[in-house]
Amino acid sequence: MAATVLVVEDERKLRDFIRTYLERAGFTVLSTGSGAEAITMATEAAPDLVVLDLGLPDVSGETVASELRAMSAVPIVMLTARAAEEDRIRGLELGADDYVTKPFSPRELVLRVQAILRRGGPGAAQSGVTGYGGGALVIDEPRRTVTVRGEPVQLTPTEWGILVTLATVPGRVYSRFELINKVRGYEFEGYERTVDSHVKNLRRKIEDDPADPKVIVTVLGGGYRLGLARDD
Repeated sequence: MAATVLVVEDERKLRDFIRTYLERAGFTVLSTGSGAEAITMATEAAPDLVVLDLGLPDVSGETVASELRAMSAVPIVMLTARAAEEDRIRGLELGADDYVTKPFSPRELVLRVQAILRRGGPGAAQSGVTGYGGGALVIDEPRRTVTVRGEPVQLTPTEWGILVTLATVPGRVYSRFELINKVRGYEFEGYERTVDSHVKNLRRKIEDDPADPKVIVTVLGGGYRLGLARDD
């Protein structure tokens, strides 16, 4: 079954342009130019991914992203004319999986959408259920679920990819460059702060105290490592 992508873009010509390229790539596409309508459509249609323009006329893209993230872990690709690094980081901290600045190549956008959905799809699973830290963290790759101290946690595809990568070899230090390439499959501008933003979001979900992380540990000058041992 074709994945469904919700395109939220107020510029009609660009919205139709994106729709055309995504449909040619085999996706089912829903579209709107309204932030408020986007929230309703996402609730009712449960799309597999949302392409979200930040410059919407009614409800800001940031607000839409926050609402979507509060409802589910649906992947979000943000579109914006704001090219400053701080704007990109702000978008990622709101829970976006990717950030594309205008003008952009529609073919590149399609490739990024495909890459995110491959990471999040059932084909991403390779092994079984693994516990860490005496069951404090449990990763079920076939079902793509994570539980922390017995409670299920919803992760975005990027957060999932970072956690699974770190859990591959607990204690091993993964550099930021290594993480972003393993998770995304391609180099990404500003990768250091990009990874830091996703790790910050991930820590909010899985750490007892995000200010004193024990699960994802920062290694100064190195990157990150999983601070829990794999259960026998």
